[in-house]
Amino acid sequence: MQQLLYIAAGGALGAVLRYGVSNGVHLIFGRAFPYGTLTVNVLGSLLIGFLYILLIERYSLGPNVRAILIIGVLGAFTTFSAFSLETYNLLENGEFIKAILNILLSVTLCLLAAWAGVLIGREL
Repeated sequence: MQQLLYIAAGGALGAVLRYGVSNGVHLIFGRAFPYGTLTVNVLGSLLIGFLYILLIERYSLGPNVRAILIIGVLGAFTTFSAFSLETYNLLENGEFIKAILNILLSVTLCLLAAWAGVLIGREL
């Protein structure tokens, strides 16, 4: 039960962070493309790779820390469901190039970011 509370607390923080980052990115770049969702997913992928190395391999911190940060904060921060809906909406609106670009950028950049996070974590 205690771990569920840690996850819930981390999730609340992650959701608020997602909202703030996504809206901030949209203020800068506009809403013609789902830049906010792309940004949080790439950043979340970088952070999950980095934190995985730090929390599991480097410092072996307990399951509660992992629950708060990886499951809670980053689980709520990244937005795969929003990515899916936004891509669907692009397709439904006939914006096929933007939809394909969103899929390619999201998958490629998130995988590269997770890999970069692992490399950064291992180098510390």
